[in-house]
Amino acid sequence: MLARTIDKIRATLPGGNTGVYQIKGFSQRLLDALGIPEDDLRAVVSLAAGDDEIAAWVLKHSDPSKYAAINEALESPTVGERLDRPDFLERYPNVKDLPPETTLFQMLDIDDAQMFAKSS
Repeated sequence: MLARTIDKIRATLPGGNTGVYQIKGFSQRLLDALGIPEDDLRAVVSLAAGDDEIAAWVLKHSDPSKYAAINEALESPTVGERLDRPDFLERYPNVKDLPPETTLFQMLDIDDAQMFAKSS
C-alpha cells in the first residue's frame, strides 16, 4: 500500500493528475497507522531521488514493530463487509459481481485492471 500511496502523492504534485484516485481511504488509513502526516510525506516525495529514499524516510519516521498489525488491518477487510455502504458501491460499482470474501486489496487490483483495460 505504501507504493500505491507514494504514487498517489506524486500525482498531487505540480504537473501530476490524480484522476479518480484519492488519498482518503486506504492511503489515509496507512498514513494514520504509521503516524505520518500526508503533508510530511508529500514534502519527502517531492524532494526524493527515488522510492528507496522515501522508504528509508518512512522507516525512520514510523515504528516497524507496528508494520505486521498495520498490514493485517489493511489486508483483512472484504468487500462483503462494505456492501451496505452506498458510497462504496457508487465508487466501485463492479464490486457487486465479486464474491463477498474478496479482500479490498484484491478488489483494488481488479478495479485497476478493469479501469486501465478500458483506457487502452
